[in-house]
Amino acid sequence: MAITLSANYSKKLGLPKFSSHSFSASVEVELTDLSQVESECRKLYELLQHSVDQEIQTIGFVPDHQYGTPSAGHNPGHSPSQGNGSNIRPMPKPSAFTDQWNCTAGQQGLIQRIVHENKMDKSEVEELAHQLFGIGVKQLDKMQASQLIEDLLVKAGKPSGQNRWRKPQPVAA
Repeated sequence: MAITLSANYSKKLGLPKFSSHSFSASVEVELTDLSQVESECRKLYELLQHSVDQEIQTIGFVPDHQYGTPSAGHNPGHSPSQGNGSNIRPMPKPSAFTDQWNCTAGQQGLIQRIVHENKMDKSEVEELAHQLFGIGVKQLDKMQASQLIEDLLVKAGKPSGQNRWRKPQPVAA
């Protein structure tokens, strides 16, 4: 009997100008004995963590302050897919945060509340969505909206998402 063990490790790092990058690695191995699972998990985790950590150190493209603006010498009518060799595209007009949204109503309300309560500029939030996903806030799906919410809460100085929803544990005396 063969046992398939799958392991995945991913990491996302924030970069300047509301950029981020992430890297993920997965591996599958076949085991012949259940007693190998614990040691193999440990080995795979260490291997994947080391590999991802090594690779994610290369930052790659980070937009400057003129990214996506026509004044940056970019022809707004010419897209990268038309072969100009540039990965700069014009920024679509920011949404008014009022039309139909692609995420859940709860996510829409939370995004709007975070923006309002933290006096964030809606155009900056729209720009962040474009930098992260290449689409506007209203076009984000549930997963993308969830990531945007996390990033907005971090920007607003709220605690990390890993601890945000946990109930506080009683302190032992």
